[in-house]
Amino acid sequence: MTISGRAAHWQNVYESKGEREVSWFQESPSPSLELIALADAEPTSPIVDIGGGAARLVDALLTAGYADLTVLDLSDAALAASRARLGAAGDGVDWIVADVTTWQPTRNYDIWHDRAAFHFLNAPEEQAAYVACVRRAVKIGGHVIIGTFAIDGPEKCSGLPVTRHTADSITALLGVGFTLTDHRRHKHATPWQSVQNFQFSSFIRSC
Repeated sequence: MTISGRAAHWQNVYESKGEREVSWFQESPSPSLELIALADAEPTSPIVDIGGGAARLVDALLTAGYADLTVLDLSDAALAASRARLGAAGDGVDWIVADVTTWQPTRNYDIWHDRAAFHFLNAPEEQAAYVACVRRAVKIGGHVIIGTFAIDGPEKCSGLPVTRHTADSITALLGVGFTLTDHRRHKHATPWQSVQNFQFSSFIRSC
């Protein structure tokens, strides 16, 4: 799918559905919060949430005292939903409308978090562009947390095909300079109580 096609798809999703009408809704993003804590994040650590859209991770991070937060998403409608939900509490968040495969970050981050964005990138060139952006954005010594559908997870989401991953497949795609520090499975219950199998992998960047 082209970048413009991806953007149009997600804009339509967030303009036409409420947050509890999408399968990826989480009331509490506990797996992500646990992994961010394990990365020794401090209140001033710069954290970027890739594909964060209307998700509630940013709410939880603000409540936990993290102050330097960036949320990137293809859909302005998704980010607008988060801004509306947070109100003045979200005024200090950097909200960025962009495709991660072409985004040019203007700063470095201590923590890169992505729950369910990377698995929509199926073509090798899209995956390579994503990894190149990780290298531009994450400082040496920084952490990368990527959550995708597991090998036994769904083959599609929101009508789009996905690439299911293991910790090994993501390690191979990130390449030299990223050391796997944690990997775990997570059974995500959708708003209609079906179960989707995710896997989360965490890395530290060494070079």
